Amino acid sequence: MTTQPALSPSPTPSGVDALASTDSPSSTDAPSSTDAAAARSRELAASIAQDPTRHRMLTGDRPTGDLHIGHYLSSLRSRVALQDAGVDSFVLIADYQVITDRDSVGRLQDHTFSLLADYLAAGVDPRRSTIFTHSAVPALNQLMLPFLSLVTQAELLRNPTVKDELAASRRPLSGLLLTYPVHQAADILFCQADVVPVGRDQLPHLEQTRVIARRFNARYADGAALFPEPSALLNDQQLILGTDGRKMSKTRGNVIRLAATEYETAALLRKARTDSESTITYEPERRPEVANLLTIAAGFTGETPEALAAAVGSGGGALKALVIEAVNEGLRAHRERRRELVADRAQLVEILHEGNARANAVAEATLAEVRRAMSMDY
Repeated sequence: MTTQPALSPSPTPSGVDALASTDSPSSTDAPSSTDAAAARSRELAASIAQDPTRHRMLTGDRPTGDLHIGHYLSSLRSRVALQDAGVDSFVLIADYQVITDRDSVGRLQDHTFSLLADYLAAGVDPRRSTIFTHSAVPALNQLMLPFLSLVTQAELLRNPTVKDELAASRRPLSGLLLTYPVHQAADILFCQADVVPVGRDQLPHLEQTRVIARRFNARYADGAALFPEPSALLNDQQLILGTDGRKMSKTRGNVIRLAATEYETAALLRKARTDSESTITYEPERRPEVANLLTIAAGFTGETPEALAAAVGSGGGALKALVIEAVNEGLRAHRERRRELVADRAQLVEILHEGNARANAVAEATLAEVRRAMSMDY
């Protein structure tokens, strides 16, 4: 099924066949571009509310380790809500992208099935959502070849992920990481998704996808919208910090895994950073660590951070006790369901096989359309 984009495609700039700079994503950090993305997001949200069945979502994660409460609060629950509303949902386990920045796949199979178990425990329904892996969908990956012809090396090097890796890494930039934005475009466009839930930091990636869709339509499809230009569905959930006050990251060991026991969760939260003031207040700018704990508790209880701060009154220990109870109680059903799923690997394998089969059918149909548009349907 091909869904229609929530917004009309942007006008095709002149000179698109020469990869003209007028539609380059290089300016996506500009306020005007961010504002435009925010406006599209609002329009998309309104369209979904009116008729969710008109839309298709692509979302997913790299299987590099267990998911944590940051994932749960910022993305998992919103994905399930969109699925339950009736949005056609594709959920990608991006196994090929594990090797963009590392030399070994590590415990890839374990991480893949751990990710799948968390998806299912959170409420992703394999009867309504297509859950699949990169490596099992060859036609998706083949789309990278024509898409690579639509971008320049300079554009790829301007991508924030690539720039950050070049600046921070001591290792050579791999070809897979350099072309990561194009692979991501293939992820989104293979199923002709028009909804991509992301944070604002991911807007440059999505803008590259929009550019690729626009250029393909202009160059090979005579201007017809073979590919929709997807829109970001912006997630304004406040960033969840790790227990050390820095960004929550699996590699830093400062996360609370969804798979953690109640005891492990309590031990980690008792070590979480606060500050020297005894009165508990919600002031994200001035007291980020305290605000972070209140935000976590609010995410699991449904109360506002301000109300929780007033309920605690004073004392870092009392605040942490509140957060421990909120997290453990909020994840109790998820963890119980997760344990059942992990214990039945055969069921997980079957679910993934079924999702991969559905994704393959969609990808092969899209590739056939692409080959026809490019006069390669021999």
